[in-house]
Amino acid sequence: MFSSPCLRANLGRTCRSAALVLASALVPLGSAMAADPYPNKPIKMIVPFSPGGTGDIVGRLMATKMSEGLGQSVFVENRGGGASIIGTDAGSKAPADGYTLTITNGAAITTAPLIGQKLAYKPMDDFVHVFLIASFPNMLVVRADHPAKTLAQFIDYARKEPKGVSWGSAGVGSAGFLAGELLQQQAQFRMVHVPYKGTGPALTDLVGGTIGAMLTSPAVAATQISSGKLKALAVSSAQRASDYPDVPTMNEVYPGTVGDAWFGISVPDNTPANVVERLRAEAAKALASPDVRAQMLKSGVQPMGLGPKDFDGFLRKEIVKWTAVLKDKNITAE
Repeated sequence: MFSSPCLRANLGRTCRSAALVLASALVPLGSAMAADPYPNKPIKMIVPFSPGGTGDIVGRLMATKMSEGLGQSVFVENRGGGASIIGTDAGSKAPADGYTLTITNGAAITTAPLIGQKLAYKPMDDFVHVFLIASFPNMLVVRADHPAKTLAQFIDYARKEPKGVSWGSAGVGSAGFLAGELLQQQAQFRMVHVPYKGTGPALTDLVGGTIGAMLTSPAVAATQISSGKLKALAVSSAQRASDYPDVPTMNEVYPGTVGDAWFGISVPDNTPANVVERLRAEAAKALASPDVRAQMLKSGVQPMGLGPKDFDGFLRKEIVKWTAVLKDKNITAE
């Protein structure tokens, strides 16, 4: 078939026009695909504790509720060990894209450097600390047959004990350990610390009489208290625990003795600001939901809800506070 030069020219122009139209249609499509809104796939939340503990409970509550607002599954990965440092380290090295969150706490962020813990991450530089979820007190518990019925009586007993009163915690740098050191500093007495690799073994030894006291979360000691094996003498929070209204705070007896533990959500440094804000907003919505708040309070945890700026300020105050408690004591990681 033959075509005239004019037809060939018109056909060429038509083809070129069609190609330009097709290209212009594809460019926005490609740009839209490249800029897919966050999140467009499941999100991992690293919980640097074994399943079943307070940190695990808090992490799972937040993960479940945040997944509703984000429209993507937020699944928990437990990576316990090293007093929460192993999982926290993994979180610091994840891609800075908002698809890996880490439940952070004081042992791994604020106090580890103070006791000479060797870290492969910089707690205040390698993370954006997105949202301070909650805090919980530590409770001083003794066997039910202990002669002391109050905190003041316990300290008086400890001062007079020739060999010293032994006390257990989940290890140097743990929340219970810090609360115990703070109490000793404020009340000006000393106990003999016995570190354990977790609260479970310490609690067993306390019930069995191997150690004389322990500082741990109310949730951990609840069963032994309700069964009459242990009694609570004081809590380290600013206010009395709602489940134990008759148990005084340490601060009531020795002003300045407030040493709560805390849990937050952090992401790797350089995570985009819009992603950080989305995560903060969804975490705030999750924490505000009645069912999440009720479950946390039931576990002895007090909701807080601070965003990045206030969370950062909180952490810097914690570092100053615990530096004052731990300095000149020769306390090192074990």
